[in-house]
Amino acid sequence: QVQLVESGGGLVQAGDSLRLSCATSGRTFSRYFMGWFRQAPGKEREFVTAISWTTDSTYYADSVKGRFTISRDNAKKTVYLQMDNLKVEDTAAYYCAAGRVNLKGPYNVWGQGTQVTVSS
Repeated sequence: QVQLVESGGGLVQAGDSLRLSCATSGRTFSRYFMGWFRQAPGKEREFVTAISWTTDSTYYADSVKGRFTISRDNAKKTVYLQMDNLKVEDTAAYYCAAGRVNLKGPYNVWGQGTQVTVSS
C-alpha cells in the first residue's frame, strides 16, 4: 500500500502563494489517483483537487479553480499543490490522499496533513 507524507504548509498573508508537496512511497504508487483535501476548524473535510499519475487528467473544486494547480513528478513520486492568490477562507489542514477508483474517489489512504493559515 502507498504511504503519503505532506509538507509545505505555513502561515502566509492573503494574496500570497504556497506550494504543498505530497511524497509517496511504495512500489504501486502509480496505480493510485492522488487527491488533495482540506478541513477547516469546525467544518467537514472537503475535496480540493485530484490528478492521475498516468494521464493529464485533473479535477478541481469550483472554490479553487483558477487559483490552485495540482501537478506531479513521477520520477520523484511526488504530487504538488500550487496555491496562488490565497484567501483567508483557504485556511485549513490540507491532506494528501490516494485512491484506486477514479479522480472523484473514493480515497482510502491519507497523509497526516499540513496546516495552511492565511491571514488578512
